[in-house]
Amino acid sequence: MPWTFTDDLDTYLATAGAVVAARPVRNTLLLTVADALRRRGSDAYGEGAPRFGWWRGADGRVAGALLWTPPHAVLVGTVPPEAVAPLAEACAELGGPAVNAERGTAGALAARWRRTGAGVATVQEQRLYRLGELTPPDPTPPGRARVATAADRALLVAWVNAFRREVGHPVPGAGRAVDDRIAYGGLTVWERDGVPVSMAGVTRPAAGTVRVAPVYTPPQRRGRGYAAAVTASVSGAARAAGAGEVLLFTDLANPTSNKVYQRVGYRAVADRVEIAPTA
Repeated sequence: MPWTFTDDLDTYLATAGAVVAARPVRNTLLLTVADALRRRGSDAYGEGAPRFGWWRGADGRVAGALLWTPPHAVLVGTVPPEAVAPLAEACAELGGPAVNAERGTAGALAARWRRTGAGVATVQEQRLYRLGELTPPDPTPPGRARVATAADRALLVAWVNAFRREVGHPVPGAGRAVDDRIAYGGLTVWERDGVPVSMAGVTRPAAGTVRVAPVYTPPQRRGRGYAAAVTASVSGAARAAGAGEVLLFTDLANPTSNKVYQRVGYRAVADRVEIAPTA
């Protein structure tokens, strides 16, 4: 069966929303990106028009979904193996963008691309974690956590832009993203002697889950435990507020961050890999 595409978010949510929400941990990216597009508009992640897709199995039921917010990679949710071949065809029809999918799906898709003679580049590998038993750092670094306010906006916009540059996604819109997070208390700073030294964000709840992101400490403040402390703080607050699952992603190329989050109680769920076809 082929993939079906639309540029209408409401149609996508009506058709595939329940299937995506049925697996909220592994589909966390699709849930939060769709929610941001619904609230902030189609340009929330860039000027390119978003596209949405779903795949039906032989029984006619929706069994997989994806969304694409150019210039970012296509985000593929959990899909059965038989959806991969038509996914390769669909990506070609979309113009050959990069794809972000679970490791098994990405590997199968890369194999399909190679059989057509295309090269494949691995752009990034990430690991999804879920919070188990929260274990705040001991000793706790000097300072305290507090929810960010509008008075912190200029600093947080600068930090979000710096974070995006570090992870390779320097796109506009940091101000809107920060304003949105401040509006619902979704950014927390760790401050020492009244000076913010680190931050951690948390998404709005989606299907009973939240995701911690972004976490950023300026280079000159790193290595002092601030990121672990602020992450533990927002994670505990999210759980206390009723989140059934608290999640986060780490870059597998950064062993330090992976160890930090494991020490505060996060446990691995699955890997996601971003791949891109090359000439």
